[in-house]
Amino acid sequence: MTRDEILKAPSMPAFSPSYPHGPYRFLRREYLIITYETDPEALRAALPEPLEPAPGNLAFYEWMKMPDSSGFGDYEESGSAIVATYKGEPCNYSVQMYLDDEPPITAGREIWGFPKKYGVPRLKVTKDTLTGTLHYDDERVAMGTMTYKHHSLEDRLDKVRDGIGQLNVNLKLIPDVDGGVKVAQLVGYRLQDIQVHGAWEGEARLHLIPHVNCRVADLPVRRIVRGRHQIVDFTLPYGHVLHDYLA
Repeated sequence: MTRDEILKAPSMPAFSPSYPHGPYRFLRREYLIITYETDPEALRAALPEPLEPAPGNLAFYEWMKMPDSSGFGDYEESGSAIVATYKGEPCNYSVQMYLDDEPPITAGREIWGFPKKYGVPRLKVTKDTLTGTLHYDDERVAMGTMTYKHHSLEDRLDKVRDGIGQLNVNLKLIPDVDGGVKVAQLVGYRLQDIQVHGAWEGEARLHLIPHVNCRVADLPVRRIVRGRHQIVDFTLPYGHVLHDYLA
């Protein structure tokens, strides 16, 4: 391979890349998002500086079903995030994510610093209940349930779209070849070209089970705030560096 060929490769392995060049388009991505109040000390311990907790000590746990994702295929994902601020601007900080497909795990970690690991999340409608589960090493570690389409947000889809388009933040950590730290950054990104096909709110419950290698229960549930079900299209663009810890 020539130098030019090497530099054109979108990802490793160069002979058979894990994922293509972006940006990446997602069609009819389905969400179950359960927002809840958590322990303030646990929240602060999971939130990297200079991010600050938003009022209310809020976190959310979400399931996502991606049936049509350019470059990544058909997969499902689950994980937790914190409602925060960056220099006073509202944002969502990703704490941990678990999914069942190698290309989006690799691309997510290498490009944007998504905190992704392998797990088996599932989102489905069981009779009258929207149900999300997460299994890690064959053990169930999370279950979320929500009433199915009880309260439509049809008259507020613009507001839903604005919320989806706000700032999202990841902590990107990549070691150097000698074991030191090569990259330590807060990375920001905003979803683009958002189309909301539908959104609903309703009663929800969330059960998180402690596990040493899948620590979803480390942000404990104190009070459920709301459940949200939504189906959207969007483009995931490349991100930008908000804060460089090595600078």
